[in-house]
Amino acid sequence: MSFLIGLYPWIKAIHIIAVIAWMAGLLYLPRLYVYHCAAPAGSQTSEQFKVMERRLLKQIMTPAMITVWVLGLLLAATPGVIDWTAGWWHVKLLLVLLMSGFHGALSRWRRDFLDDRNPRSQRFYRIANEIPTVLMIVIVIMVVVKPF
Repeated sequence: MSFLIGLYPWIKAIHIIAVIAWMAGLLYLPRLYVYHCAAPAGSQTSEQFKVMERRLLKQIMTPAMITVWVLGLLLAATPGVIDWTAGWWHVKLLLVLLMSGFHGALSRWRRDFLDDRNPRSQRFYRIANEIPTVLMIVIVIMVVVKPF
């Protein structure tokens, strides 16, 4: 895996770009759901939201998440990048797994809208919109500060 050392800056840069794209989607999709709740099922507005939500999830968020995971694993495999005895990377990994689970929940909620059977309120999606923010804050602290 020593060949990764020379590629490290490029892998890290593309990883960060993918994280930004993924986070943008994780923050925007629940906001679309807030607005979609107000649109009557079957209306032109509701159908437009379905298109926007599908494109955001399938064309931006999911490819970005896959890129984050692949490049993150490559970064972890780069010799000398992680002190495997440190605890911060365990926390980061757990939180990225939770972020991926939230991505999955967003995908599931999109299917409910797609079938015109969303049971959740605007308030639910407003609260859900805070989850990726909290996860992101702790992830960044773990990576930059490495508190333990």
